[in-house]
Amino acid sequence: MKSSAIDLNPNKLVQYLKKPANEFTKEDIIKYVKENGIKMINFRYVGGDGRLKALNFVITSEEHLDTLLSTGERVDGSSLFSYIEAGSSDLYVVPKYRTAFVNPFEEIPTLDILCAYFDKDGQPLASSPANVLRKARRLLNEKTGYDLQTMGELEYYVICKKDEIDTGFPTEDQRGYHEDGPFTKFGQLRKDALLAIAQAGGLIKYGHSEVGNFSDDEYYYEQNEIEFETTDIEASADQLIIAKWMLRMIGQQYGVRITYAPKITVGKAGTGLHIHMKLTKDGKPVMVENGKLSEPAKKVIAGVLEVASGITAFGNKVPTSYLRLVPHQEAPTNICWGDRNRSALIRVPLGWSGDASAMIKKANPNYSEALKDYSGKQTYEFRAADGSADIYGLLAAICIGARYGLEMENGLERAEELYVSSKNIFDEKNKETLEKLDHLPASCWESAEALMAQKAIFMQYDVFTEGMLEGIAAELKAFDDYQLSEKLYGKNEEIKALVDKYIHCA
Repeated sequence: MKSSAIDLNPNKLVQYLKKPANEFTKEDIIKYVKENGIKMINFRYVGGDGRLKALNFVITSEEHLDTLLSTGERVDGSSLFSYIEAGSSDLYVVPKYRTAFVNPFEEIPTLDILCAYFDKDGQPLASSPANVLRKARRLLNEKTGYDLQTMGELEYYVICKKDEIDTGFPTEDQRGYHEDGPFTKFGQLRKDALLAIAQAGGLIKYGHSEVGNFSDDEYYYEQNEIEFETTDIEASADQLIIAKWMLRMIGQQYGVRITYAPKITVGKAGTGLHIHMKLTKDGKPVMVENGKLSEPAKKVIAGVLEVASGITAFGNKVPTSYLRLVPHQEAPTNICWGDRNRSALIRVPLGWSGDASAMIKKANPNYSEALKDYSGKQTYEFRAADGSADIYGLLAAICIGARYGLEMENGLERAEELYVSSKNIFDEKNKETLEKLDHLPASCWESAEALMAQKAIFMQYDVFTEGMLEGIAAELKAFDDYQLSEKLYGKNEEIKALVDKYIHCA
């Protein structure tokens, strides 16, 4: 790693140890603890509800610290996951050194480390979502030779009482996109979060205010977004998990609520968790060939779309998820893809190929450097998921879809059939196109049905276990929300009650 990359890296451990996080060793962690006055260690791991859990240790000696970092600790799996029985519930949580970061919220100097789950025999827990993602990633590379990098667009709402803010500079309802102070009120909260997440190892692309910005009689609502850089799919999942927790903690410090709920109220912008994908081979992007989307990239799109209905079981986990996935709201309802198309399930955003690579010279006549090829920045975006998602399961399911597409004999033909260009499929003139497209599930119940219909694909090569998939389907069906949107139409008070019930999903 270049010295400049070390010096400018906001992660305190990277700066101190002078090495990238993926090279951290046990000895590095002990060195940092001893030389920086760290008094406590928190083991962190995600439960079945998608939230970050904690196990706290006071460091009593170097031997104690060495043992913790070498063996991990035991936890009760039946209290963390609904599908683990009490009779066989003992699990190990074992620290992943590359994830270590200084906890910015503790008064006592504390180091946090994400952990992996292992079973009683010391094997990775087959039904752990993080382990499922690891298997999905490994099999994608083994079976196809390709890898998939990902990143998330983490949208969230800040909610506070109107009498606690200055309302002298109001933003027009649903016009908050990229607005700034004084018209937005929580830009500093977002910037505090950006820095804290980066110092914990998150690769941040940028942050900004989003469309949703409104008030009711009592509360002010402001939508924001933090977008990450594409990276290794497992690291991508880890940083999203940490970011969600950190935002909530910072919101608590500000005395406001942070929510990732997919829907807040009728007629206002919902909250998504868009996932960008970048196909690579031997560490290099292979998204673009001769200025156009490559054939392997198109096959990945085809595969993800083929299992998209099942993916909602991981990416849209509460009934209010399906109040967001409605027509004319920049949220997908049909299974298709297109260029720069926000009504499509998979959108191919602008890249930096062709004449776009010369824009910098036009903006800066004195620019003298040779132009570089930035086509490797190209991604595509899966737009259905939201903040209720099981992030590890969601990325594992997308990874499975990518592998499935690369293995499909008719992948290119299927991609062509599902391509809608940049047209708005909800325009009356595109009615014929719309009628040919399959719909995404419209409820948790339908999502569970789709998952069971496609379970052979998700279980192929033993990535997901049958018990895990059946458990997920049972949890979704327990909401009993079939045709919920139709039942709630026009019943704003009932919708509000439902939103409040799932306001802190995942």
